[in-house]
Amino acid sequence: MTALRNAMTCDVEDYFQVSAFAPVIARDQWTRMECRIERNVERVLGLMDEASVKATFFTLGWIAERYPQVIRRIAAQGHEVASHGYAHLRASDQDMAHFDNDIRSSKALLEDLCGKAVLGYRAPSFSIGEDNLWALDRLAQAGYRYSSSIYPVVHDHYGMPGAPRFAFRPQCATGLLEVPVATVRVGRRNLPAGGGGYFRLLPYALSRWMLARVNRRDGMPAVFYFHPWELDPGQPRPRGAGLKTRFRHYVNLHRTEGRLRSLLRDFAWDRMDRIFLDGAAHAH
Repeated sequence: MTALRNAMTCDVEDYFQVSAFAPVIARDQWTRMECRIERNVERVLGLMDEASVKATFFTLGWIAERYPQVIRRIAAQGHEVASHGYAHLRASDQDMAHFDNDIRSSKALLEDLCGKAVLGYRAPSFSIGEDNLWALDRLAQAGYRYSSSIYPVVHDHYGMPGAPRFAFRPQCATGLLEVPVATVRVGRRNLPAGGGGYFRLLPYALSRWMLARVNRRDGMPAVFYFHPWELDPGQPRPRGAGLKTRFRHYVNLHRTEGRLRSLLRDFAWDRMDRIFLDGAAHAH
């Protein structure tokens, strides 16, 4: 639809690790859960290969430690391996010392497995905002070149609606580029346009229109994200989650793969590092 390259990203975590399930699935239960990450990442890699697309995979250290072959497979297919932290702890729930350990240990682990420098980071649940902007400086100090952790929207679990909509260099972090997920500006509000549950909830034509609007009206590359578990309608359903949580997590899972296939066909895509580090002119 446009010649502009957009960034395709995948947050590599399993269904039981999402923040919304934290009240009903304790972290010490994770090792007892049925892990489906291998088959789901394989499905994702197949879709990318079919569309000749290279993407960025923001990966949990917890997953990398237990499934090193998954990380090696992602890297071997020419995709970028980036960090999603170690155990899906929200950045806003950590103090500076714990955050430092989290981002450094996950970076080292991923680098050992893929044999390449890990340059990017995405905070679990976009949990960097006005109250913990210090985290961006810690990322820069740890050797990261970019982050995709601030979502400039209003949301009940995250968001910094006053943040820039496109790649910018935060004053609090020398040398770091912050690259938000795509939004469209409607009136005085930013509406989410870059994937997640909205991609499953909204009609595909609306998602396509929003991304095209970012490319055409704003003249900027869009950042899109999804999770491997979103292609897995047969995943187990943990007990105890509330109605709102269940709706958000399970709505239209059976449609995700087909929609993603259309999205990969309808736009030009590439890795985060190639678009934003090689073409840092996009930053302001």
